[in-house]
Amino acid sequence: MIGLHSDLRGTYNMLYVLGEARGGTHKYQDASSSLGTSLLNTSPIKDNTLRAGRTGVGSWNGLYANILRVNLFIIKVETEVDFLTDAEKSYYLGQAYGIRAYYYFWLYRTYAGVPIVTDIKVLQGQVSAPDLYKARSTAKETLDFIKEDVNKSEAFFNGDFEQEKTKSMWSLNATLALKGEVYLWSAKVPIQDQSPDGTDATTAKDAISKLVGKYALESEFAKVFSEKGNGEIIMTIRFLEGESTNNYNEWISQPAYFLNIVADREGNVITRDTLKQGATGGVLRQEYKRGLFYAYEAADTRRDATFLDFYNIKQPGATWDRDAEFKGTLTRKNIGIVNSTNTRIYQGDISIYRYADVLLLMAEVENWLGADPSSYINQVRKRAYGANYVAVTHGYVNGDFATNEKAILFERDKEFVQEGKRWFDVVRMRDANKKPLVYSVDVNYADAVGETVYPILDEATQSHMLVWPIDETTLNKDPLVLQTVGY
Repeated sequence: MIGLHSDLRGTYNMLYVLGEARGGTHKYQDASSSLGTSLLNTSPIKDNTLRAGRTGVGSWNGLYANILRVNLFIIKVETEVDFLTDAEKSYYLGQAYGIRAYYYFWLYRTYAGVPIVTDIKVLQGQVSAPDLYKARSTAKETLDFIKEDVNKSEAFFNGDFEQEKTKSMWSLNATLALKGEVYLWSAKVPIQDQSPDGTDATTAKDAISKLVGKYALESEFAKVFSEKGNGEIIMTIRFLEGESTNNYNEWISQPAYFLNIVADREGNVITRDTLKQGATGGVLRQEYKRGLFYAYEAADTRRDATFLDFYNIKQPGATWDRDAEFKGTLTRKNIGIVNSTNTRIYQGDISIYRYADVLLLMAEVENWLGADPSSYINQVRKRAYGANYVAVTHGYVNGDFATNEKAILFERDKEFVQEGKRWFDVVRMRDANKKPLVYSVDVNYADAVGETVYPILDEATQSHMLVWPIDETTLNKDPLVLQTVGY
């Protein structure tokens, strides 16, 4: 089971690549970053130019190797293990089925119908390629399978809500959060032969409700990422100095490209290593759009806990306007620690689920069911504004469905930067006509003053791009796998 969680940690970058990069919040120009240090265009992902020959990722993002090992674990525990009690077997199977459902849910949201593999043929000596060919199941078959797995996971846990201290091992709480998300997706998102099931929103609400009140928001937003296993965390991917670190240095820049080159909010030259990154920062490869930074109010503590903004240098005797001189941002959120040798270690845990997600998923469920979501939104806002919170100014008041939906999305945008949510949010969440917000110009962000903003996807010509194409290598290896419709 520890090995399966090591596999899970190895997939952490898919949260960004599959779950966020396409979502309209990132720079993707063919020129350089705000610091002129590296190309930012990870075409065809960030700029949504996916096509059959340019798929962005390949081999199902490598998830089937992980799934094979989960399958092996399930088969062995269910049929061969005699050194565990029935209760111990049940708990381990709750973890395994939850992890497998999680992997398949990522595949489903990315590709719709995928091959459903529950065997371990290659480990049983079946190494002939034709024996291993596997066609894609339909979207409905795939989602039904995910529901079966997540419900098996819940049943195997048998009401055991206990979690280990770091919150980095799969638990019943993680399964319930996943179940809520799966059934909310099922209730709202039609794809191929899968039609929305209105009753699934009630199932989603039931699952998420079991987590409401079981956790609490941290008093300060920044503490969520500085204190491991804190009271807000439900399930996290754990990193630790000397064990494993992440790639969050890609969101900041080495001092050589930053110091004495840009200015602070007053136009003064930045001369010290504000983020204490030393030589550990990379060239700035991932940068968010100007519009996202400006979506935060100054009193929102999440802004400065998430970004370090920088500007053009004020010249002696020249007029200097902060907004006009805005140059860009580094993402300072969750960049780890500075250790005893004064070296930055990128060992920040990456949350899969935390309590703010539960609250905003509950807001979305309530809105879908025609109820008032404002109390859940306002719990998140109160923490965001802290001592600056004024209900009349910062509180959200219930509106119509479409207004509420966008308010929830924009709250998620500010809360979950870098956490792999945005692309799936704009595909799942709906406008007044129950079409995905990915087609709405209102939810895209500009990167420059006066820039014309377009929808993330054009409904008339790009609706097939709600799901991804299959890379040619995968298609060539397995003749039963067919290309995604539309590509």
